[in-house]
Amino acid sequence: MSGFGPGEFFLADCPARLAVELIADKWTVVVLAGLSKGPVRHGELVELIGGISRKVLTQTLRRLEAHGLVRRHAYAEVPPRVEYELTPLGATLTDPIHTLTEWAKANGDAVLAALDANSEPLAQHG
Repeated sequence: MSGFGPGEFFLADCPARLAVELIADKWTVVVLAGLSKGPVRHGELVELIGGISRKVLTQTLRRLEAHGLVRRHAYAEVPPRVEYELTPLGATLTDPIHTLTEWAKANGDAVLAALDANSEPLAQHG
């Protein structure tokens, strides 16, 4: 028994569901983890994360900024300098992201093994 009644768990218009959908995005957790140690410039984040395009990183940062998790700070310098950092709200995700990261490190091989074991029959019948 889950303890939840019908319609109680992440209703379509529930703020909790919006929050889960935001952090469940492919790049959100990785970007937030990249910002967890302090302010970082866009190019540094691209290098730190790896595998993310500049365009996708910009889109992700804008979405996180719009939702109050990331702050963008543009310095009045020549050449222009922009840094991104977690807001206090975004910083509340640091511990859960760390926990998720540790789980992924501990269980990544088991997840891949299960995927391999379950995909073999599909490959044989394909």
